[in-house]
Amino acid sequence: MAGYYGDKMVALIEELSRLPGIGSKSAQRLAFHIISMPVEKVEHLANTLVAAKKHINYCEKCCTITDDKLCPICKDSNRANGQIMVVEDPRDMAAYEKTKEFKGLYHILHGAISPMMGVGPSDIKIKELLERIQKEAIEEVIIATNPNIEGEATAMYISKLLKPLGIKITRIAHGVPVGGDLEYVDEITLTRALEGRREM
Repeated sequence: MAGYYGDKMVALIEELSRLPGIGSKSAQRLAFHIISMPVEKVEHLANTLVAAKKHINYCEKCCTITDDKLCPICKDSNRANGQIMVVEDPRDMAAYEKTKEFKGLYHILHGAISPMMGVGPSDIKIKELLERIQKEAIEEVIIATNPNIEGEATAMYISKLLKPLGIKITRIAHGVPVGGDLEYVDEITLTRALEGRREM
């Protein structure tokens, strides 16, 4: 490819193709778009990427991504503090927030237990969840992991850990399709899944 475009363009295409979901054709299209942009806009894009990387961290309470110590949801005094919904990913939290039905707090695991992928309980934010439950007056933990093998294994593991603490543990109902990801599910289905949650 260097023979066509030169080393700098090839390097740009290669870096872009390393991003998840970006194949070589998409990377090439993005690279051509970037080099056609004015220099100031490219610099702004680069600076935004660097600033995001430097200043975005985990919320000290729920572990979602934020640029402050606490995320806006954890800062909100109107939320129901006694209820925590456990989700795998910040995008799952965003999907539930769009429904405007859940008024409690969240805990983001940043993954699910998957022995096949080498992901164990210590690789996701389960320890942080336990610490949080021991500090806060939690009445109910709603487990809203994805309805696939990894999500179910994670839900069962968390349920067994929390049972001795005497907290109500519920699992979202499966109006959510098996094998699906929450971030792609429509708001009505998510709302029904939340309303039909069952005790574990």
